[in-house]
Amino acid sequence: MKCVYLLQCISHPDQNDVGLADDLRTRLKLHNAGGSPHTSKFRPWRLVTYVAFSDPAKAVAFERYMKSGSGSAFAKKRLY
Repeated sequence: MKCVYLLQCISHPDQNDVGLADDLRTRLKLHNAGGSPHTSKFRPWRLVTYVAFSDPAKAVAFERYMKSGSGSAFAKKRLY
């Protein structure tokens, strides 16, 4: 299973991140440990939501959509 996840910075709630992971718990721990250069300066992170996909291609397409302007607007209006 592939998961597309949405994170929100606890200390800076206006900072969000969207990503793709095989192991969501490990990935969240990596973000909070500073293992991702993009998100290390806004630690700690909390998981807002995730969607699991059995088809990896659909997961990649959904992550790409969530990172687009339309997907970002949807997430800010409906998910955060």
